[in-house]
Amino acid sequence: MQNHRDVVVKKPWGYEYLVYESAEVALWLLHLESQQSTSLHCHPMKTTGLILLSGTAELGFISDSKIIIAPEKQMIRRGLFHSTKALSSEGVYLFEIETPNDKGDLVRLNDTYGRAHEGYETVSSYYPRPSDSHWISEPLDERAQYYSNREAKFVIQILRDIASISELDDESIVMFLRGGLGKEVSGRLHLATVPGDIGKGSVLKRVASEMDFLQENTLILKVD
Repeated sequence: MQNHRDVVVKKPWGYEYLVYESAEVALWLLHLESQQSTSLHCHPMKTTGLILLSGTAELGFISDSKIIIAPEKQMIRRGLFHSTKALSSEGVYLFEIETPNDKGDLVRLNDTYGRAHEGYETVSSYYPRPSDSHWISEPLDERAQYYSNREAKFVIQILRDIASISELDDESIVMFLRGGLGKEVSGRLHLATVPGDIGKGSVLKRVASEMDFLQENTLILKVD
């Protein structure tokens, strides 16, 4: 697997860089310049979660599209062709979390920049990572950790029990980086939320009220 931790990947529509990764997930921060768009692409094996952090964007699919305004979230199932276009004059920033962690899992249907038959960008598009770029390092302590710069503002937090879910703001957007909520069903433990899932605080409170456990050391990213 290519190591992306020390680089920014230049794209024809802007740039992206890795913010957090584990064996299960990879979290990237993307900047799309105004009126630029990603390819219309799918991930045959990956589930993708998006959080729009700034501006207004258009999510395109094969048969339709939708406009989203920050802060907003979107889950995209594996195999669904999708694109993201920046509509704001200043461009947009967004988080993209992919499960599992595999940059090679990419098929482009079409692409404005001529990459329809190409895979993920090669090392010729890699540049040194700025010192002020976001990186979530572990181990994390018990306190919530705040990250802020011109690109993004967010909180990283370890949750210890189900009761901690009730402390979330209803309008917060919550991304699971590790662990999740679960329930015992016919003698087996099942996770109802898994790494890579994104939900609103109000929805997670409702789910948590019917769950039996929170997996140990559950790690979340929260955007308000």
